[in-house]
Parts: sequence; C-alpha cells; structure tokens
Amino acid sequence: MKWGELKMEKKKLDYKLLLEIFLVFFKISPITFGGGFAMIPIMEDVMVHKKKWIGKEELVDVFAVSQSVPGAIAVNSAIFVGYQIAGIPGALIALLGIVTPTFVIIIALGVLFASFQHNVHVQAALRGIRPVVVALIASAAWKMSKVSLVDKTCVALCAVCVIALLLFKSLNLILVIISGALVGIVLVQVQKLQKQASAQKKVRGEKL
Repeated sequence: MKWGELKMEKKKLDYKLLLEIFLVFFKISPITFGGGFAMIPIMEDVMVHKKKWIGKEELVDVFAVSQSVPGAIAVNSAIFVGYQIAGIPGALIALLGIVTPTFVIIIALGVLFASFQHNVHVQAALRGIRPVVVALIASAAWKMSKVSLVDKTCVALCAVCVIALLLFKSLNLILVIISGALVGIVLVQVQKLQKQASAQKKVRGEKL
C-alpha cells in the first residue's frame, strides 16, 4: 500500500493493518539501543523501503517533530507514524508495540540487575554495543542529510547548528528546532520575493 493510498484509507479500521503495525514496532523496540535516533535507519528500512508506509521526507519530518515535543523520541515517532498510517487506532497500536518489549525488558533487568551488573561478559557486550550505536546514528544522519540538505543555505544552517550544539552543550534542543523553523520561514519568504522581483524585471525587459 502506497503513502497516498494510506492517507485515503486511514478512516477505515483495518485490523490486519493494525496487527502489522503492532508487530513492526514490537520488533523494532528491542533492537533500538542508544535512544530513538538509533531507530532511524531501522524505521527507514522497514517503513520506507519494505512496507512503503511512509516516504523518506515524511520520515525526516516525523523525527524533527518528535524531537521538538516532550517525551521520548522513539515513542513520539512511533505514535506519529502510527497515526499517519491508520489514524488514532494506528497511533495507539504503535505506542503499545514500541512500549511493550521495553517495559518487559526493563522489569526483567530491574529484577536481575544486582546479579549481573558486574558480570564481565555483560560489560563486554555493552562495550561492543556502544560504538555500533554511534555508527547507526551516523548512518541515519548521513541518509537524512541527502533529503534535508538540499542547497547551500541548508548546509550552512546545519553547520551553524552543529557548531552551536558542540560549543554550548546546555543549549535547549527545542529552541534550536524552533530557530530552524523560523529561519526556514524567513528564507522561503526571501526566495519568494526574489522570484517575484526577478519575474517583474523580466516582464519589464520584454516590454522594452
């Protein structure tokens, strides 16, 4: 089912689709180490390429919005995508799918933590997982950049944000995103005015 078809069929309650949404997020949740950003390449592979539930640009927008509102980005993005696919039922099912495995795992870890927190093998496994998570996030950033950094202005804005985030570690991420949105609005208006001025200049040239 294509992205456009999903939006048209959203109002029809499809239990098979809801089950599929639940299973997808249920499978994604346990392998998302290192926070929500680590799930970006996994979600792209499953939802953009395999299921074709959502477009690549829409997925980038989902993570941008999910990061700018309160709550865990993994949960927010799951709810957002679930809603885009199947409305409110889809959002609730996606939430259930993404939360259930993590809830069960955390409860189990809480019970067993005291017995294995100093285990050499567990510590070694965690040490190996951390760099892999960094690689996943870097891969996701690279893929998202191909969609988001469409011109020199976007590249410059991205560079400024990266430098600001590295220099000012206490910088509020929501403010950064809002600032990006405001800059985007201003740039679009400037480009619109430039096009209008160019069109008027062209018309005047033709009259002469």
